Amino acid sequence: MARIAVLGTGSWATALSRILVDNGHQVMMYGVEQSQINDINNNHCNSQFFKDVQLEEEIVASSDLQEVLEGASYILITVPTHVVKDTLEKVKPFLKEKITVVNASKGFDLTSNMRMSKTIRAVLDDSYIYPVVSLIGPSHAEEVVVRMLTTVCAVSLDETCAKDVQRLFSNEYFRVYHLDDEVGAEYGVAIKNVIAVAAGVLTGLGYGDNTKAALITRGLAEMVRYGMKKGGRLETYLGLTGVGDLIVTCSSHHSRNFQAGLEIGCLNDAKSFMENNTKTCEGIRTCKVIHEDAKKYPDIEIPIINSIYKVLYEEALPKEVIADLMARELKGE
Repeated sequence: MARIAVLGTGSWATALSRILVDNGHQVMMYGVEQSQINDINNNHCNSQFFKDVQLEEEIVASSDLQEVLEGASYILITVPTHVVKDTLEKVKPFLKEKITVVNASKGFDLTSNMRMSKTIRAVLDDSYIYPVVSLIGPSHAEEVVVRMLTTVCAVSLDETCAKDVQRLFSNEYFRVYHLDDEVGAEYGVAIKNVIAVAAGVLTGLGYGDNTKAALITRGLAEMVRYGMKKGGRLETYLGLTGVGDLIVTCSSHHSRNFQAGLEIGCLNDAKSFMENNTKTCEGIRTCKVIHEDAKKYPDIEIPIINSIYKVLYEEALPKEVIADLMARELKGE
């Protein structure tokens, strides 16, 4: 039995904690929302995210970071990407022995725009942690928490660490593969959030399955072009952390990125959404990171990502942007 410190008390923290408890491990979640902590400990629920799910009594939470980290062999990161760095800075003073960090956050650091594994290593070097493992792939917490069949990847530069995390999480409803293409996988699961925003916009505007199929296919092409330019492998983008995650995020109302796009599409305008949104939507900031970084590579085209950037950050109207995309110069696939 292992003890795992879970950073976060949100939906993904809760779903992954249930997997670990099902597998016979001990978990404690670290949170800052006392109402969530009380709900988990007293009612064995996390009703803010899952209204009808009764959790095991073994799933507990605390606002005391030292208590959460005491005796842990693993740290599981589930907090939004923009607070990962600050949270790990708080963790650092309590680490007395080397520990394995499992990252389940998808996107880029707020200040440096670094991938998550690089962000983690920037705060906690190899004197504190073993090689980082990212647990990522096509998965919605709403389905995992009720034990629907799911497959993801344990991604690490170190195969031994990846296989260790693979064994830690795998069971009869949650199957984990191991993968060593850290660059490819992390860019894949980040880029798909941008395409999911676009999928929501199209749905909000009333477009159907033909349009979504086109978006997913051409969005995958952009993921491959940009991701391989950054050093990822083609086969990674054809796997769970590429097309797999792209399909699930573009096709489900569980996705916050899809929901953000849906609201924008219904209004045919992103301005009010951008001014009033309070929910974590990684695709919005990821779009900006990719758009800006891709300027370094004039030989690659990412028209969908650039178009969503115009909608989100330049107040372009979605219908007009779509018309421009469809009127682009004809070419071979």
